[in-house]
Amino acid sequence: MANIAGTRMSRKRRLELFQEEVTKGTRLLSRRDPLIRPLVREHGLPTFKPHDDYFDTLVDSVISQQISGAAAASILRKLRAVLGGRFDPGTIMQVPDELIRGAGVSPQKLGYLRSLAEHVVDGRLQLKRIADLPDEEVITELIDVKGIGIWTVHMFMIFSLGRLDVLPTGDLGVKRGVQNLYGYPVLPTPKEVEEVAGRNGWAPYRSIASWYMWRAA
Repeated sequence: MANIAGTRMSRKRRLELFQEEVTKGTRLLSRRDPLIRPLVREHGLPTFKPHDDYFDTLVDSVISQQISGAAAASILRKLRAVLGGRFDPGTIMQVPDELIRGAGVSPQKLGYLRSLAEHVVDGRLQLKRIADLPDEEVITELIDVKGIGIWTVHMFMIFSLGRLDVLPTGDLGVKRGVQNLYGYPVLPTPKEVEEVAGRNGWAPYRSIASWYMWRAA
């Protein structure tokens, strides 16, 4: 399947092609997996789509780790004000620690933000071309940033890049959905999630199947 989100065409046309592919994938999953079929009827098509606010999304991901949504929103609002109204890697590199800490950012997350900004500024992480990279290279580049793990990368690939064949086997919601839908007595392991995906023919639309697992969780 072509990487629609990374091809050079108008944004409107890219989104149209992406939606066509989502529709195609959803129909295929409905035919292959009878347990997903009722979820499709109940919830309709997946609502995620690619965008290009990559740096903002990664900042949000770092700040939101292990805190409530309300707390994260408050910190992000204060941090944006401290940084002059926008998240810019060069600005994050230059603003003193105490100003960022004053927005409610913990010392650990401050280190993560500095690492993210450094990777962008020095070119190790080139967000302008990341949509054109294959999945494994996206994972390699992002994992190199402190504070960004495989779960964050998988969410970025699905909800920012619009990659349709990502299976976040470690995600709690996906595991709960698999448990509820396929009758596991306890939460399935990542390997068991992969086995379910394989048996039911989720590829090459495992992101779409994961979206329905979140609905079933």
